[in-house]
Amino acid sequence: MPQIHLDDETIARLDNLREEDEEYDELITELMNIYEASERTLFHAGDEY
Repeated sequence: MPQIHLDDETIARLDNLREEDEEYDELITELMNIYEASERTLFHAGDEY
């Protein structure tokens, strides 16, 4: 698995989003799923005429 380095501000923002005992991996996966779902919604929004 690739490693990334985050600045202190980003870590603080992630900490504010984490629920009790939630791992960073779980949080990042959830954020990515939300991003991908909103991206698909925006992509398909133009299909409705």
